[in-house]
Amino acid sequence: MKKLIPILGLCAIVFAACGSSEDKKDNNAASDTTLLTESKATKVTDPITGKMTLLGEAKLGQPINIKFSVYNNTDTVAKFCKWHTPFEKLMSKYLDVAMEDHVDVFYTGPMAKRVMPPPADSYTILKKGDSTSTNFDLNEGHAITKAGSYTLKYNATTISGIVVTDSLKITVSK
Repeated sequence: MKKLIPILGLCAIVFAACGSSEDKKDNNAASDTTLLTESKATKVTDPITGKMTLLGEAKLGQPINIKFSVYNNTDTVAKFCKWHTPFEKLMSKYLDVAMEDHVDVFYTGPMAKRVMPPPADSYTILKKGDSTSTNFDLNEGHAITKAGSYTLKYNATTISGIVVTDSLKITVSK
């Protein structure tokens, strides 16, 4: 019995220490008035963004015209690289195209290798708040051989600097 009392006393101290540290955590949590983390509160808008839109109807065997627009969201001059964008002659696969069942559409265009870094004439400059756009035919680089729904996703942000957050969904009819 004499040995049991010190053991019970030691257990009581251990449990008390655990309980008091959790009480401190709860008190700290209750006194924390931060609504957002600093990283969420200071979210920066991407300086150069892009958007794709379908022009007209998408019909099998006919040109599928897509408009690719680029926007400067800053209040200063910004630039983007034309490489891997529709702003240059088709030289690489800058779109991932998939059917509604997630089967990738075969890319039929060229795949150029480039020397890095891009030379100065590879960039397009946009004034603050300015935008530019170009049109391209999806059939020039992709084998669209079936009617159905397709998703187009821009994949060359790391080369061009253009951030396209939304994919484009189109329906190709017969």
